[in-house]
Amino acid sequence: MSFKNRLATSTSSLCSNTHSNIEQKPYFWCYYMPRKTVPLSSTQVKQAKVKEKEYNLVDGGGLALRIKPNGSKLWIFNYYRPITKKRANLGFGTYPEVSLADARRKREENRQLLAQGIDPKQHREEQQRQILEENSQTLQRVLERWFEVKKTSITAHYAEDIIRSLRNHILPKLGQWPLHKLTAPLVIDTLKPLANTGKLEAVKRVTQRLNEVMVYAVNTGIVHHNPLAGIRHAFETPKVTNNPTLKPEELPELMQALYKANIRLVTRYLIAWQLHTMTRPGEAAGARWDEIDSEQGVWLIPPERMKKRREHIIPLSPQALDLLKAMKPISGKGEYIFPSDIHPRKHANNSTANVALKRMGFKGRLTAHGMRALASTTLNEQGFDSDLVEAALAHVDKNAVRGAYNRAQYLKRRSVMMNWWSERIEQAAKGNLTHNGQKALKLVNGL
Repeated sequence: MSFKNRLATSTSSLCSNTHSNIEQKPYFWCYYMPRKTVPLSSTQVKQAKVKEKEYNLVDGGGLALRIKPNGSKLWIFNYYRPITKKRANLGFGTYPEVSLADARRKREENRQLLAQGIDPKQHREEQQRQILEENSQTLQRVLERWFEVKKTSITAHYAEDIIRSLRNHILPKLGQWPLHKLTAPLVIDTLKPLANTGKLEAVKRVTQRLNEVMVYAVNTGIVHHNPLAGIRHAFETPKVTNNPTLKPEELPELMQALYKANIRLVTRYLIAWQLHTMTRPGEAAGARWDEIDSEQGVWLIPPERMKKRREHIIPLSPQALDLLKAMKPISGKGEYIFPSDIHPRKHANNSTANVALKRMGFKGRLTAHGMRALASTTLNEQGFDSDLVEAALAHVDKNAVRGAYNRAQYLKRRSVMMNWWSERIEQAAKGNLTHNGQKALKLVNGL
């Protein structure tokens, strides 16, 4: 056979072994031109027949459609891994759920990753891990971590109020939502039933607390932004209502009502104690015997029981000390000065004084917290230094250094002021006093 015939035979064989997608060319083209893959058409993909063994239809650039004997058609992307240089396959999904155009778009995205030295399979696995982690960061899970931090800077009573409001109004519906999927409309819709009942102050508190959770999430890298920042503007602004209080000249009315009230003795003493010491309801109700320094005549409330988590020292007037003497036989062997009637080993409920004041006829006129305002107004009207009054109320000074300095400097001056206030309370009882030196007891015990 001549050389020309041998060449024609070999090139014809080469052409016959080329991929089925390649258009047949003359033998000299097959011999001299490199092999080329013709892209698939939508018709080819759609009409691809099932065979006994799986086979691939190649689209080029590493993309192929794998047809399996069971009839399924899977897009695969074949590539060399950047580090190991070994071949690997990455699935793009099944046809027709993933169209030819979609598969080609995925191919280009992954070729771009390869150009940057990124392994597409590792990149996908990392994205999947990230999605799983994001979905696991639910509102309830993040809220619990935030609350562990939050409760270290507030009183136990306030902490309980915070977590109760969120458990009641947010967590039942949104607790299992991934944090990154929370939206303002979703949260607003959740809070609408509460707003429709007119409890706008409760709505305001819940939105504030939710925003604290989101700020925590942003600062700890759980989410990148806070989508709930403006949700409070979706609701009406609640009307500001201060705790109702009496005018200074109405103090005698309060003392006479306290003298005549049909309430428990411990409750009577508790109200008087709070009035004399100018403390908050929870601080007064939770007073402990080990917080009292009788020799120094002071009540030292530890930081964990104070609203602002700062130790508070209260100079005790003779009348306040007399109240302690009266309580000693009742609760001196226990932990708390004012024990609960139902659970003697626990302290009186924080709302005990409020409930008693309502029963005494002061509903809408005076609350337990409002007694602090009554003391503040009276002392300021009498010309006492406003800094002394603020220190007595345990209001945090904006200047921390000045606040620490004031606490030490003002203690003696505060003692004088507290003694004056207790004398004022006695005078309000119109001289209805005993002769054994326990003046405060007469006005609260009716003896």
